[in-house]
Amino acid sequence: MADPFTLPPLPFADTALAPVISANTLGFHYGKHHKAYVDNLNKLVAGTDFADMDLETVVKKAGSNAGVFNNAAQIWNHTFYWHSIAPGGGAPSGKLAAAIDAYGGLDKLKADLGDAAKTQFGSGWAWLVSEKGKLAIQKTGNADTPMARGVKCLLTIDVWEHAYYLDYQNRRPDYVGAVIDKLLNWNFAAENFAKG
Repeated sequence: MADPFTLPPLPFADTALAPVISANTLGFHYGKHHKAYVDNLNKLVAGTDFADMDLETVVKKAGSNAGVFNNAAQIWNHTFYWHSIAPGGGAPSGKLAAAIDAYGGLDKLKADLGDAAKTQFGSGWAWLVSEKGKLAIQKTGNADTPMARGVKCLLTIDVWEHAYYLDYQNRRPDYVGAVIDKLLNWNFAAENFAKG
């Protein structure tokens, strides 16, 4: 019988994000870390009700089952992160652009998202989210995700060390700045925002 969860393909070639994120980093981050979360989750859910649920439902229902939650949420977070970045990044448009103006403008949003990513203590994530149609910035530690609490996620930046250490060593701010300036996938954010 096939495992219930599989490693989703990357939406770009492993060289597509260079020089911001190298193929070497992607190889370890996606091919080792992300894959390990999938493998671990499949072992943890074998023979349980979780094996019959989709990934988002597992994240929301795992509750105090830390092993299942951590691995399921990390699969979800990483898959979301791969779509939150793209070669060239693009620019906000449509309803998202209007929401960014209402937030205080793109420069303010980028600065606030960057601050969240740089100041997240230890491993975690910085998020652009929509709360009742208004943009907000959140940060979460370890595997935590706003999605688990029903918050609409638009973009994320991974600030676990494995996301940047091979390319930037301890220079997390340099990694964060490069991702924000060159890779944020505003089309993905706009699609998520349009879904409400």
